[in-house]
Amino acid sequence: MEYMLLIYADESEMAGATPEQVEGHADAFGALVREMMDRGVLRAGAPLQPSSVSTTVKVRDGKTLTTDGPFMETKEALAGYYQVECRDLDEALELAAKIPVAQTGTIEVRPVWLEMSEMVAKRVS
Repeated sequence: MEYMLLIYADESEMAGATPEQVEGHADAFGALVREMMDRGVLRAGAPLQPSSVSTTVKVRDGKTLTTDGPFMETKEALAGYYQVECRDLDEALELAAKIPVAQTGTIEVRPVWLEMSEMVAKRVS
């Protein structure tokens, strides 16, 4: 089963990090990525740029509205993700707990809706 491991973090924590802390963070993420690759479960993953450079899109009454920056009511923002294929939810939760940000932020584990992907793919081909 495929899962998205959505990584939410307080962006102000990374903004105030020392170069040594950033290096340590990168080392910890690198070790996790290596483990997921060795286990053969990693399908995709990437860190995201800060939410301050995002654009929010909404369509209301047929009009496309864009707003600079995020639409959030929380300090934690989506900071990155991993898409993994695991035996079950327990394995996905085990990996989520190993994501370094889990110690200070939040990791959301959400199953990928494969049936919906297949329905969309049929309409594209």
